[in-house]
Amino acid sequence: MIWAGFLFGLLGSFHCVGMCGPIAMALPFGGSNGWRFYAGRLLYNGGRLTTYTLLGALAGAFGQSLQMAGLQQAVSITSGVLILLLLVLPATSKGKAAKVFGTDKLMVWVRHKLGYFFQQNSLGALSMVGLLNGLLPCGFVYIALSGAISAPGVTGAMLYMLLFGLGTFPLMFLVSLSGKFISLKLRHTFNKAVPYGGMALAMLFIVRGLGLGIPYISPKVTETAAHKKEITMCCSKPE
Repeated sequence: MIWAGFLFGLLGSFHCVGMCGPIAMALPFGGSNGWRFYAGRLLYNGGRLTTYTLLGALAGAFGQSLQMAGLQQAVSITSGVLILLLLVLPATSKGKAAKVFGTDKLMVWVRHKLGYFFQQNSLGALSMVGLLNGLLPCGFVYIALSGAISAPGVTGAMLYMLLFGLGTFPLMFLVSLSGKFISLKLRHTFNKAVPYGGMALAMLFIVRGLGLGIPYISPKVTETAAHKKEITMCCSKPE
């Protein structure tokens, strides 16, 4: 299931081009047109991946707290339902949710800092632009985070989001070099396909949570040896 993050990022990376492409194409040179130019683009994309990985840690911590309560199957099903909700909720509802959770104020700060670092023509500034770029509102990233909740532990969720970022890396790196590689029509076509990819990912998590006994896709949940031992100790009569 962790590799689903990479596939989702790879197949949906054209959505990233539509949303973050203008930022990537507007990046300052970072000092010169030589090796520093390419290094700056790598640092920008590396910053995005770092933020995705850290967000994965938060999603993993939340998911792990549910898993420790014995809700492994419920976590997977909930992840699928969250993905579906993100796909069908209108933008106005998401905006209201941002105000409730206070993330709208965070976004004001992020955009202010982005403007500041765009004016700093250095490699470090390009890395910071990437880090902040990863915090911008994006339904595509939210869908990936919903999937990361059901990853095995915090480390698994971080790896899931890192692989998601790596899936978006090739196309976004090309775009940061030159937006002329990809036509507007092609971007639009792939943007329309993103919701279908999200629906497929949601159904995969829901089916997995149902424990239908399908190898690798929806295995049956079995009691661990430790859990069985605990039950035996609780139920055994003292001699």
